[in-house]
Amino acid sequence: ASSFARMFVQVCLYFYCKCLWRCLKFVVRKLTGQCELQRICYNTKPGAARTMKIEASLKGSKSKRLQTSVSVHPDAIEKTIDDIMELKRINPDINPQLGVSLQACLLQIVGYRNLIAEVEKLRREPYDAENPQHEEMLLKLWKCLKPNSPLKARISKQWCEIGFQGDDPKTDFRGMGLLGLYNLVYFAEWDTEIALQVLSDSLQPKYSNAWQYLDVNILFFLLSQLSKAEWEKKKFDKAIGYSFAIVGINITDLAYNLLVSGALKTHFYNVAPEAPTLTHFQQTFCYLMHEFHKFWIEEDPLDIMEFNRVREKFHKRILKQLQNPEMALCPHFAASESLINM
Repeated sequence: ASSFARMFVQVCLYFYCKCLWRCLKFVVRKLTGQCELQRICYNTKPGAARTMKIEASLKGSKSKRLQTSVSVHPDAIEKTIDDIMELKRINPDINPQLGVSLQACLLQIVGYRNLIAEVEKLRREPYDAENPQHEEMLLKLWKCLKPNSPLKARISKQWCEIGFQGDDPKTDFRGMGLLGLYNLVYFAEWDTEIALQVLSDSLQPKYSNAWQYLDVNILFFLLSQLSKAEWEKKKFDKAIGYSFAIVGINITDLAYNLLVSGALKTHFYNVAPEAPTLTHFQQTFCYLMHEFHKFWIEEDPLDIMEFNRVREKFHKRILKQLQNPEMALCPHFAASESLINM
């Protein structure tokens, strides 16, 4: 009985708030002479803050035409803007800038949905060793990361040198399909210097053996201040290595989940003046790979078994950053520097 009562109260509260909100919107429109879409566009600067408010307004509208406007084909956006202006009884001649602002927002909203579909298609496509294009991309990855070391055979233990688990990398792409390979190739080809540095660090854990060169008196003093266990821990200030390619596929999974959950809207709406593309996603992957590598070293894990803990902590850090509507994870990757005040 108590659970039914709580449910009844929640339902009543929901409808009360919904009706109250619509009444408030009606009153504000009468007082300002502007609909909610106008108020958002005129009072919020372009970027994620504006686009996300426009998206929420359209989805929350009682009009089916407005609700479906966030999922139209990109070619139908101009007509959709005309329909919105007509439905809201807004004169485009008096409000010319509104149409431009709405179009920019809809391009981002629709583009984000299409990007999810494109990324999902790549993720679902398995690596096929009989497909020459797949094989060509895989060999390209090797050439980018190991330009001075020819691959002796297609099935070879050499693949472990760039962080695959066995003699044939195709088995490692099962989780993320072609998406994992696409991201790794993009990182190696377009952010080569960073990719090579990350690969080098992952293969060669660094040991700080400066203690060997300390003056004997200083060394004796340090030993007297530390227990044996503490000294052993300090003696080897290590950065544990990891499998570069496997971690790349894992970070692809992280980027994919950020995209599908909608968390990356903040970033993409701030860096893509129009529709975010696969290139934006791959550039974001490059950023995440670099940042995770730095984060891994900062965390200084005891061994590779701590990978999931470090990854989860890194994931939470990125999610927290993306809660800021002005956040752009990698602004230097912006598709255009001309994000004007539309």
